[in-house]
Amino acid sequence: MRSKLLVVAIAAGLGFTSLASVAAPAPQSSKSSTASNAEIEMLKAQVAAMQAKLDELEQRTDAQSDINVSTGQAIEKVQASSANDTKIAALEKAINNTTLSGKMYFDFTNIDQKNSDTGSTNATGTGIDVKRFYLTVDHKFDDVWSANLTTDFNYVSNDGETNLFVKKAYVEGKFDPAFKLRIGSADMPWIPFVENYYGFRYVENTLTDRLKYANSADWGLHAAGDFGASKSVNYAVSVVNGNGYKNPSRSKGVDFEGRIGFVPFENMIVAVGGYSGHRGQETQSVNAQNTATRGDVMVAYADKSVRVGVEYFTAKDWNTILSPVSDKSDGYSVWGSVGVADGVTLFARYDSAKLSKDLDSDAKDTYYNAGVEFDITKGFKLAAVYKHEKGEKSVATPIPPHVQNVKTDEIGVFGEVKF
Repeated sequence: MRSKLLVVAIAAGLGFTSLASVAAPAPQSSKSSTASNAEIEMLKAQVAAMQAKLDELEQRTDAQSDINVSTGQAIEKVQASSANDTKIAALEKAINNTTLSGKMYFDFTNIDQKNSDTGSTNATGTGIDVKRFYLTVDHKFDDVWSANLTTDFNYVSNDGETNLFVKKAYVEGKFDPAFKLRIGSADMPWIPFVENYYGFRYVENTLTDRLKYANSADWGLHAAGDFGASKSVNYAVSVVNGNGYKNPSRSKGVDFEGRIGFVPFENMIVAVGGYSGHRGQETQSVNAQNTATRGDVMVAYADKSVRVGVEYFTAKDWNTILSPVSDKSDGYSVWGSVGVADGVTLFARYDSAKLSKDLDSDAKDTYYNAGVEFDITKGFKLAAVYKHEKGEKSVATPIPPHVQNVKTDEIGVFGEVKF
């Protein structure tokens, strides 16, 4: 537009100059009149030519303006697309670094439970149970740091309701194969380790878990690792509150649990462990009378088709922390399984425990099971199982509440689902 105004001004100037020269006084003659007419025609031609160039220039300016607008829009689209690509890449990275998994234990069985004094209990009957349902989210920040959240579902008979709570919630740093650190609620050194070799957790808890002489997870600091030739030595140690994963409250001090394992050859393990503390029962207003201690030993072998092992524990003052008296207990578990066909495994287990050696020498628990497992498909197992437990005591002693002169027989189908 400015170029058009400039051309018009120039043309006007030239026109005024020519008109001035025409209007200047001069001798009148037909010859000079003819010359003036010629000059006027020439001027008109120049103005017309300039107007044509002006129109062409204006068209070019408008076209360039359209190009500039289109270019700007294209740049904006590219920038927007780049921002979207960045967001998509970030989302894709988050998804790729996050995994979701789950595990469910269920059964459909008939239970016949009798108390030696009162007869059949309310546990007698036929029904289905979903004893555990774990939902786990793992997220990897980088090659060192990651996080885990595992929720746990179970049925609480005290209030007749199902509960959903956190079992594991920790941040993990893998600094070296020989040193892995977890901060929060995480696996304890003993129970999950034994479960890995036992292989039938969905049928029954391991010995110390079943009799409540250990926690499978707790809140605190946890370290573990493998070292030596072919990772022949492994260890785990935890410094925890002592209340277990269901109760993250503080106590006056911390408890300690540790384990060290030796692998003499592939698939074989010899492990020892121990626990010391007040199990979260000592607070600023409540003093502990005794310190609970536990020692553990396991020798086991596990490969794709054969599992065999034995677990032993001995405990002192496990249930008499706040009591002025002292007590001891111990027990052992023997298990074995063998694959007899593709996807079919036979298994059996026997437990025996003395629950109050000093205060009630007759208090004991005997448990055994036997069954056949079927691999239905990847991540889905079913087992036909028979289980028996007999708990005895002669006087009222602080032993696990489910061991009260009762005999329990259970038969049915147990299942595990993993994804």
